[in-house]
Amino acid sequence: MCLGIPGKIVEIYEQHGTRMGKVDFDGIQKEVCLAYLPELEVGDYTIVHVGFAITRLDEESAKETLALFQEMGRLEEELHVEER
Repeated sequence: MCLGIPGKIVEIYEQHGTRMGKVDFDGIQKEVCLAYLPELEVGDYTIVHVGFAITRLDEESAKETLALFQEMGRLEEELHVEER
């Protein structure tokens, strides 16, 4: 299953002419394409689906959702992480 996962943008950079960023998902960091949401800044929360930031999200909603993923034991699975 591929769900949209909330994460916090910790770094923004350009790679081959595309706006990219490092996004932290409760301790797991992944590279994400930010091209669809040029208004995002470091510190913002976003929903990420298949490697693309698709919407901006408030911090409270992001943290609640991440807690639910952790509770269900699905965060690592959805982010394709072997072990933390």
